[in-house]
Amino acid sequence: MTTQAPTRAHRLRSIIGGSAGNLVEWYDWYAYSAFALIFAPHFFPKGDTTAQLLNTAGVFAVGFLMRPIGGWLMGIYADRHGRKAGLTLSVSLMCAGSLLIAVAPSYQQAGMVAPMLLVIARLMQGLSVGGEYGASATYLSEMAGKNHRGFFSSFQYVTLISGQLIALLMLLLLKTVMSDAALSNWGWRIPFVVGAVLAVVVFWIRRRIVETESFAKKEAGGTSSFGALFREHPREAFTVMLLTAGGTLAFYAYSIYLQKFLVNTSGFDVETATQVNAAALFVFMLLQPLAGALSDRIGRKPLMVSFGVLGVLLTYPIFSTLEGVRSPYAAFALMLGALVVVTGYTSINAVVKAEMFPAHIRALGVALPYAIANALFGGTAEYVALWFKRGGWEQGFYWYVTGMIGVSLVTYLKMRDTRDHSRILED
Repeated sequence: MTTQAPTRAHRLRSIIGGSAGNLVEWYDWYAYSAFALIFAPHFFPKGDTTAQLLNTAGVFAVGFLMRPIGGWLMGIYADRHGRKAGLTLSVSLMCAGSLLIAVAPSYQQAGMVAPMLLVIARLMQGLSVGGEYGASATYLSEMAGKNHRGFFSSFQYVTLISGQLIALLMLLLLKTVMSDAALSNWGWRIPFVVGAVLAVVVFWIRRRIVETESFAKKEAGGTSSFGALFREHPREAFTVMLLTAGGTLAFYAYSIYLQKFLVNTSGFDVETATQVNAAALFVFMLLQPLAGALSDRIGRKPLMVSFGVLGVLLTYPIFSTLEGVRSPYAAFALMLGALVVVTGYTSINAVVKAEMFPAHIRALGVALPYAIANALFGGTAEYVALWFKRGGWEQGFYWYVTGMIGVSLVTYLKMRDTRDHSRILED
């Protein structure tokens, strides 16, 4: 394997290839939730709409729980066989999962085989997304070069949000050009076909990208495994979990859950809440490279500490103010304010994790602790919020988010600035 440093053209093309794949992965992941209301009757017995939605949500949760397993298995694969190999495998799994959903028979046609195929497809997608994070975060951080790691690694959240917005736009487009009957009967399969086709395109793009210099020069003898991670790098692994806990919870609370909050608590209709959410997420997406570039100049730690301090101080006031907001413009301003705060985490979390580990175990070190924290805190955010609301103390969720951000803030204050102490040795 060559150890020659990539040219600037190769570096830029490879970063674009890695980012494009991440966008497609997240589009495929969010297309499931965007179209779940429409395709649920096709996979589960008719007659009980609530049961259908619960079953569909259960399959979604299964996919979410597969992400730590994907981070574990795919992280090891990327450490042993290369970042390029890991990225290619992850997009292949996503392609297969999306295609399986697109062609799966209905419950009326195949009985229990239909939901079983849906579960298998979602398991494949969960493995894919779990592995994609570690491989892409590692690849972008290693490929970017020392002076621009924060900037280029920030595109991981740019593409994550882009995928979410494109899935939503696909739903709005199909509702505009198709009748409700056609969309319900067969049109819902279109976004999954599109996702599978795009994944094939990304597969060929990723086959042409160059391997990172860090992987090519990694020291011989190092082993990437679950045991090696927590035996040889326990401090780094648990640091990743703790710095992720508050950040991922805040992201899901300020974005995914906040849309439902605007409907269930503030009293907005679904369409207005969706528009507010989409507009705020779009601006939030544009902020990521700016904050990433700032971290290249002033360091990663100031941004993370600013998120921690502002998150602790402003989470409760933002949510409590939103309870009584009736203007969509005011709701947009408050939601955007919350997302600006969490940008201090989202824009640089990938590079911070990558800079903490040596090359031979970097993809696993980034992926697995993150996926565990994400499943525990990000994936449960909506459930915990609704549990507090049903119990009559909705403000309890505001304090929960504040407290977890506080835990992460302590971690930020105690850790070294990874920009200045990076374990990515190559420029």
